[in-house]
Amino acid sequence: MNKFFDNFYNYKGFGPAINSRLPDQETLDFYKNKLPERLIEYWKEYGFCGWGDGIFWLVNPSEYHDILQTWLQGTEFAKREEQGIDSYYVIGRSAFGDLIVWGNTSGQSIDINSNFGMIFPTDYSEKLKERGEERTVDLFFATMSKNSLNEKDVDEELLFERACKKLGLLEFDEMYAFVPALALGGTNKLENLKKVKVIEHLNFLADLGEKRVMADIVAMSNELHKK
Repeated sequence: MNKFFDNFYNYKGFGPAINSRLPDQETLDFYKNKLPERLIEYWKEYGFCGWGDGIFWLVNPSEYHDILQTWLQGTEFAKREEQGIDSYYVIGRSAFGDLIVWGNTSGQSIDINSNFGMIFPTDYSEKLKERGEERTVDLFFATMSKNSLNEKDVDEELLFERACKKLGLLEFDEMYAFVPALALGGTNKLENLKKVKVIEHLNFLADLGEKRVMADIVAMSNELHKK
Protein backbone atom coordinates (compact mmCIF):
# COMPACT_ATOMS: atom_id res chain seq x y z
CA MET A 1 0.00 0.00 0.00
CA ASN A 2 1.64 3.26 -1.10
CA LYS A 3 1.41 6.46 0.93
CA PHE A 4 -1.37 7.90 -1.22
CA PHE A 5 -3.66 4.90 -0.84
CA ASP A 6 -2.71 4.62 2.83
CA ASN A 7 -3.99 8.16 3.26
CA PHE A 8 -7.30 7.15 1.64
CA TYR A 9 -7.57 3.81 3.45
CA ASN A 10 -6.40 4.70 6.95
CA TYR A 11 -6.11 8.45 7.54
CA LYS A 12 -9.31 9.35 5.65
CA GLY A 13 -11.01 6.23 7.07
CA PHE A 14 -12.32 4.71 3.83
CA GLY A 15 -10.95 1.23 4.57
CA PRO A 16 -11.67 -1.63 4.71
CA ALA A 17 -13.43 -2.53 1.47
CA ILE A 18 -16.93 -4.03 1.64
CA ASN A 19 -19.04 -6.13 -0.77
CA SER A 20 -16.10 -6.81 -3.04
CA ARG A 21 -16.50 -8.51 -6.45
CA LEU A 22 -13.24 -9.37 -8.17
CA PRO A 23 -13.09 -8.59 -11.91
CA ASP A 24 -12.70 -11.46 -14.34
CA GLN A 25 -9.77 -11.62 -16.75
CA GLU A 26 -11.94 -10.54 -19.68
CA THR A 27 -12.77 -7.28 -17.89
CA LEU A 28 -9.15 -6.67 -16.95
CA ASP A 29 -8.03 -7.28 -20.53
CA PHE A 30 -10.74 -5.04 -21.97
CA TYR A 31 -9.77 -2.02 -19.87
CA LYS A 32 -6.02 -2.44 -20.23
CA ASN A 33 -4.71 0.67 -22.04
CA LYS A 34 -8.15 2.28 -21.69
CA LEU A 35 -7.90 3.09 -17.98
CA PRO A 36 -4.82 3.71 -15.81
CA GLU A 37 -2.86 0.64 -14.76
CA ARG A 38 -2.84 1.92 -11.17
CA LEU A 39 -6.64 1.82 -11.06
CA ILE A 40 -6.68 -1.69 -12.53
CA GLU A 41 -4.17 -2.75 -9.86
CA TYR A 42 -6.68 -1.70 -7.20
CA TRP A 43 -9.41 -3.64 -8.98
CA LYS A 44 -7.21 -6.73 -8.83
CA GLU A 45 -6.42 -6.23 -5.15
CA TYR A 46 -9.74 -5.01 -3.77
CA GLY A 47 -12.28 -5.69 -6.51
CA PHE A 48 -15.28 -3.56 -7.40
CA CYS A 49 -16.33 -2.62 -3.88
CA GLY A 50 -17.61 -0.13 -1.36
CA TRP A 51 -15.43 2.13 0.77
CA GLY A 52 -16.22 4.11 3.91
CA ASP A 53 -19.14 1.76 4.71
CA GLY A 54 -20.41 2.35 1.18
CA ILE A 55 -20.30 6.12 0.87
CA PHE A 56 -18.01 5.55 -2.15
CA TRP A 57 -17.94 2.67 -4.62
CA LEU A 58 -15.37 1.58 -7.16
CA VAL A 59 -17.48 0.22 -10.02
CA ASN A 60 -17.18 -1.85 -13.16
CA PRO A 61 -17.37 0.76 -15.94
CA SER A 62 -19.11 -1.67 -18.29
CA GLU A 63 -22.12 -1.81 -15.95
CA TYR A 64 -22.44 1.98 -16.19
CA HIS A 65 -21.65 2.41 -19.90
CA ASP A 66 -25.25 2.78 -21.09
CA ILE A 67 -26.35 5.08 -18.29
CA LEU A 68 -23.29 7.28 -18.87
CA GLN A 69 -24.20 7.62 -22.56
CA THR A 70 -27.70 8.66 -21.49
CA TRP A 71 -26.35 11.35 -19.17
CA LEU A 72 -23.85 12.68 -21.71
CA GLN A 73 -26.21 12.61 -24.69
CA GLY A 74 -26.44 16.02 -26.37
CA THR A 75 -23.47 17.45 -24.47
CA GLU A 76 -20.01 18.49 -25.65
CA PHE A 77 -18.67 15.31 -24.08
CA ALA A 78 -20.70 13.10 -26.39
CA LYS A 79 -19.27 15.10 -29.30
CA ARG A 80 -15.73 14.62 -28.00
CA GLU A 81 -16.30 10.87 -27.93
CA GLU A 82 -17.77 10.87 -31.43
CA GLN A 83 -14.75 12.81 -32.71
CA GLY A 84 -12.29 10.47 -30.99
CA ILE A 85 -10.93 13.25 -28.78
CA ASP A 86 -11.74 11.48 -25.51
CA SER A 87 -13.43 8.37 -24.12
CA TYR A 88 -15.32 8.40 -20.84
CA TYR A 89 -15.80 5.71 -18.21
CA VAL A 90 -17.61 5.70 -14.88
CA ILE A 91 -15.01 4.57 -12.35
CA GLY A 92 -16.83 5.38 -9.13
CA ARG A 93 -20.05 6.54 -7.56
CA SER A 94 -21.36 7.84 -4.27
CA ALA A 95 -23.98 6.26 -2.04
CA PHE A 96 -26.43 8.87 -3.37
CA GLY A 97 -25.85 8.19 -7.06
CA ASP A 98 -23.28 10.82 -8.00
CA LEU A 99 -21.04 9.48 -10.78
CA ILE A 100 -17.28 9.96 -11.06
CA VAL A 101 -16.12 9.81 -14.67
CA TRP A 102 -12.62 9.30 -16.08
CA GLY A 103 -11.62 10.52 -19.53
CA ASN A 104 -8.66 8.76 -21.10
CA THR A 105 -7.23 12.10 -22.28
CA SER A 106 -8.77 14.40 -19.65
CA GLY A 107 -8.38 12.38 -16.44
CA GLN A 108 -10.99 12.47 -13.68
CA SER A 109 -12.84 15.11 -15.60
CA ILE A 110 -16.59 14.79 -15.01
CA ASP A 111 -18.75 14.55 -11.89
CA ILE A 112 -22.45 13.95 -12.42
CA ASN A 113 -24.84 15.06 -9.70
CA SER A 114 -27.76 12.85 -10.63
CA ASN A 115 -30.19 14.24 -8.06
CA PHE A 116 -30.04 17.73 -9.59
CA GLY A 117 -29.26 16.78 -13.21
CA MET A 118 -25.97 18.69 -13.08
CA ILE A 119 -22.74 17.79 -14.89
CA PHE A 120 -19.56 19.30 -13.48
CA PRO A 121 -16.60 19.23 -15.90
CA THR A 122 -12.98 19.71 -14.90
CA ASP A 123 -10.55 19.19 -17.75
CA TYR A 124 -7.34 17.79 -16.30
CA SER A 125 -5.71 17.09 -19.68
CA GLU A 126 -2.62 19.18 -18.94
CA LYS A 127 -2.31 17.88 -15.38
CA LEU A 128 -2.63 14.32 -16.69
CA LYS A 129 0.23 14.91 -19.13
CA GLU A 130 2.30 16.58 -16.43
CA ARG A 131 1.74 14.07 -13.64
CA GLY A 132 1.10 10.89 -15.59
CA GLU A 133 -1.74 8.44 -15.02
CA GLU A 134 -0.20 6.71 -12.00
CA ARG A 135 0.25 9.87 -9.91
CA THR A 136 -3.11 11.25 -11.06
CA VAL A 137 -4.88 8.14 -9.75
CA ASP A 138 -2.82 8.28 -6.54
CA LEU A 139 -3.97 11.84 -5.94
CA PHE A 140 -7.57 10.96 -6.82
CA PHE A 141 -7.67 8.58 -3.86
CA ALA A 142 -5.48 10.60 -1.50
CA THR A 143 -7.57 13.77 -1.82
CA MET A 144 -10.99 12.14 -1.63
CA SER A 145 -13.20 13.25 1.26
CA LYS A 146 -16.32 11.70 2.73
CA ASN A 147 -18.08 15.05 3.04
CA SER A 148 -17.82 15.68 -0.71
CA LEU A 149 -19.60 12.36 -1.32
CA ASN A 150 -22.30 12.95 1.27
CA GLU A 151 -25.68 14.65 0.94
CA LYS A 152 -27.21 17.20 3.29
CA ASP A 153 -30.78 17.51 4.49
CA VAL A 154 -32.86 20.68 4.57
CA ASP A 155 -31.11 21.68 7.81
CA GLU A 156 -27.66 21.26 6.22
CA GLU A 157 -26.98 18.14 8.30
CA LEU A 158 -25.11 15.25 6.69
CA LEU A 159 -27.27 12.24 5.82
CA PHE A 160 -25.07 9.22 5.12
CA GLU A 161 -24.49 7.85 8.61
CA ARG A 162 -28.13 8.38 9.55
CA ALA A 163 -29.26 6.69 6.34
CA CYS A 164 -27.03 3.69 7.13
CA LYS A 165 -28.50 3.44 10.61
CA LYS A 166 -32.10 3.75 9.42
CA LEU A 167 -31.98 1.75 6.18
CA GLY A 168 -28.93 -0.48 6.59
CA LEU A 169 -25.74 -0.65 4.56
CA LEU A 170 -25.97 -0.69 0.78
CA GLU A 171 -25.37 -3.68 -1.48
CA PHE A 172 -23.13 -3.17 -4.51
CA ASP A 173 -26.13 -2.49 -6.78
CA GLU A 174 -28.02 -0.14 -4.43
CA MET A 175 -28.05 3.57 -3.60
CA TYR A 176 -29.93 5.88 -1.25
CA ALA A 177 -32.51 7.87 -3.21
CA PHE A 178 -34.90 10.66 -2.36
CA VAL A 179 -38.49 9.60 -3.00
CA PRO A 180 -40.07 11.54 -4.56
CA ALA A 181 -37.00 12.69 -6.51
CA LEU A 182 -35.75 16.21 -5.84
CA ALA A 183 -36.28 17.07 -9.50
CA LEU A 184 -39.98 16.26 -9.01
CA GLY A 185 -40.30 18.53 -6.00
CA GLY A 186 -39.19 16.05 -3.35
CA THR A 187 -37.47 17.24 -0.20
CA ASN A 188 -34.03 16.20 1.00
CA LYS A 189 -35.07 14.73 4.33
CA LEU A 190 -33.94 11.52 6.01
CA GLU A 191 -37.49 10.16 6.04
CA ASN A 192 -37.63 10.56 2.24
CA LEU A 193 -34.59 8.35 1.61
CA LYS A 194 -35.10 4.80 0.37
CA LYS A 195 -32.81 2.05 -0.86
CA VAL A 196 -33.22 1.55 -4.62
CA LYS A 197 -31.40 -0.25 -7.42
CA VAL A 198 -28.75 2.17 -8.61
CA ILE A 199 -28.82 1.65 -12.40
CA GLU A 200 -32.61 1.69 -12.64
CA HIS A 201 -32.82 4.83 -10.53
CA LEU A 202 -30.09 6.64 -12.45
CA ASN A 203 -31.98 5.91 -15.66
CA PHE A 204 -35.13 7.29 -14.06
CA LEU A 205 -33.34 10.47 -12.95
CA ALA A 206 -31.73 10.92 -16.37
CA ASP A 207 -35.16 10.93 -18.00
CA LEU A 208 -36.61 13.61 -15.74
CA GLY A 209 -35.33 16.67 -17.54
CA GLU A 210 -32.56 18.54 -19.28
CA LYS A 211 -29.05 18.06 -17.94
CA ARG A 212 -27.16 21.20 -17.04
CA VAL A 213 -23.45 21.35 -17.83
CA MET A 214 -21.87 23.66 -15.29
CA ALA A 215 -18.84 25.89 -15.78
CA ASP A 216 -15.37 24.34 -15.67
CA ILE A 217 -13.97 26.41 -12.81
CA VAL A 218 -10.42 25.11 -13.26
CA ALA A 219 -10.41 26.05 -16.95
CA MET A 220 -11.81 29.49 -16.17
CA SER A 221 -9.11 30.02 -13.52
CA ASN A 222 -6.40 28.92 -15.95
CA GLU A 223 -7.64 31.39 -18.57
CA LEU A 224 -7.65 34.22 -16.06
CA HIS A 225 -4.07 33.47 -15.06
CA LYS A 226 -2.99 33.56 -18.72
CA LYS A 227 -4.26 37.12 -19.09
